[in-house]
Amino acid sequence: MAPRLCLPWPDPRLRTPAEPVTEITDEIRAIWNDMVDTMEAMPGVGLGANQIGVLKALAVVDASDTRGQAVRLANPEVIAASDDLRTHDEGSPNLPGVSAKLKRPRVVTVRYMDETGAVVEREFADLWSTSVQHQIDHLAGRMYFDRLSKVKRDMLLRKAQKAAR
Repeated sequence: MAPRLCLPWPDPRLRTPAEPVTEITDEIRAIWNDMVDTMEAMPGVGLGANQIGVLKALAVVDASDTRGQAVRLANPEVIAASDDLRTHDEGSPNLPGVSAKLKRPRVVTVRYMDETGAVVEREFADLWSTSVQHQIDHLAGRMYFDRLSKVKRDMLLRKAQKAAR
C-alpha cells in the first residue's frame, strides 16, 4: 500500500459527510492500509477517509508511543463520553501550519465495525480519545476549527492563508 495525498482546505469533500460502510471488503481493507501509511507519513495520530478524498465512514487512529497499533474503524460513533475534559492542540494535514487548543471528553466509548466486520464497543482515553473524536468530526464533514468561536476560527484561517503563501 502507499501513502495518499491529503486534500487541501477548502476542498468541498472535507465538508461532505461520509457514506456508511455496509460490509468490510478487500477494497475497504486496502483503503485502511493506505490510510495507515498516510497517517504514519504525516506523521499523525489519526485520519478520516474523506481527508484523502474517500467519502466512506472509515477512520484510523494510533496514539501509541511505539506506533504500529492502529485501530481501524468503520462507521464510528461516540456512545458515551466522560464529563472530565482534556485539552489538546489539534491540527490537520488538510490545513498545515496551524493548530488550536480544544477541549474534548477525556474518555469516550465508541461503537464501530472493525476489520473483521464485527460491531464492537471500545473505550478510548486521553490522546486516543481526542484522536477518535477528531476523526469522527471529519467523517461528519466538520473540521477541528469549527469548534472554535467565529473570531478564533477566522484568525486561524487567516494565519493558514499566510503560511501557505
